[in-house]
Amino acid sequence: MVTSSFPTSVAVFALITLQVGTQDSFIAAVYEHAVILPNKTKTPVSQEDALNLMNKNIDILERAIKQAAEQGARIIVTPEDALYGWEFTRETVFPYLEDIPDPQVNWIPCQDSQYHLYSEHQFDVPEKPELVTFNTTFGRFGIFTCFDIFFYDPAVTLVKDFHVDTILFPTAWMNVLPLLTAIEFHSAWAMGMGVNLLAANTHHVSLNMTGSGIYAPNGPKVYHYDMKTELGKLLLSEVDSHPLSSLAHPTAVNWSAYATTIKPFPVQKNTFKGFISRDEFNFTELFENAGNITVCQKELCCHLSYRMLQKEENEVYVLGAFTGLHGRRRREYWQVCTMLKCKTTNLTTCGRPVETASTRFEMFSLSGTFGTKYVFPEVLVTEIHLSPGKFEVLKDGRLVNKNGSSGPILTVSLFGRWYTKDSFYNSSGTSNSAITYLLIFILLMILALQNIVMV
Repeated sequence: MVTSSFPTSVAVFALITLQVGTQDSFIAAVYEHAVILPNKTKTPVSQEDALNLMNKNIDILERAIKQAAEQGARIIVTPEDALYGWEFTRETVFPYLEDIPDPQVNWIPCQDSQYHLYSEHQFDVPEKPELVTFNTTFGRFGIFTCFDIFFYDPAVTLVKDFHVDTILFPTAWMNVLPLLTAIEFHSAWAMGMGVNLLAANTHHVSLNMTGSGIYAPNGPKVYHYDMKTELGKLLLSEVDSHPLSSLAHPTAVNWSAYATTIKPFPVQKNTFKGFISRDEFNFTELFENAGNITVCQKELCCHLSYRMLQKEENEVYVLGAFTGLHGRRRREYWQVCTMLKCKTTNLTTCGRPVETASTRFEMFSLSGTFGTKYVFPEVLVTEIHLSPGKFEVLKDGRLVNKNGSSGPILTVSLFGRWYTKDSFYNSSGTSNSAITYLLIFILLMILALQNIVMV
């Protein structure tokens, strides 16, 4: 049986048969869908044309759902925007929408909650995100969409306060190297939060959209990344219904314990600045085949011990540190320690996207003096692959390799989110934009009063 607190969604389908009692594990499925998109237009199409397009996508999804059910899946996640795509204005999206209110609820569509939106101007942004959970015989589930994963509400709240076992995560994720490819960050989030994450991404190669997976706290069960074809992909895996209770020694990580108690390694004099996307990092080069180095930025110091199997002459690696408000928006506060391969031997290319590497590491240990307990461990190897079973996080916050040498490394990162330092986080509940508008209003009132006095 399923009890639910959310309206019908095209993104998640429960394939549930009546069974007695609870289950220790279940088969989950996600489908990466190559969405059939509408033709670009500045005027709305007819509702008939909109329905015809959506039915084409529904037919594909229906086949995937039946295939998953035949293989024993109990639940399947399909991507965000799976029925019609994403390039719309508020006017052109209308033929694709239909309101389906609960008859027992006094429901006002324009006030209904959605999730954090990312450049989706066709939709309204609610005052507060909706917290969605439901219970099954195979665990407690939460759901959020795409950009929500970067925020405390709803992502962390569902895990911390609602104690969900598994997150259902439909997304239309554009991959951004070196830190934010879908498989890289989503697997890290599942590990950092200690829950299952069923992530279904849209497949659109020209927009760098690919990367779906079924992720558990101890690593990815199965994942898919394909920038070579335009095909969809169904993934299935058995996962634990209650992943934290199934771990041998579940324990919270103190992410700064090691880094704050050791004497910092030598800080090299030739530390230089470089950018990852729009964020200015402090970098220092890994000159030798092995070593212990530290790089700092403001309150964050990143420590790295490493030993390469062989240092390739045409490859340069750096250790980087960033703490501050991220990107163009300058709203989300990040703390990042990363060891990464530069695009070329020219240090000005450090932080730019790179997809291949040859250098393997016999040993690495990365840690940082994080001010947040929300840190997500990432390891990405050549040709955009994960490295399951080849690294672990120790209780004192060190990200270390295990089970022999690594694959050729692209990045090894600790990605921290310090939510209480976000620019819109305010205990009084007044947003920065609201304060700005208030100040503008006061200024206009002062000018108006001055004009009246002069008259």
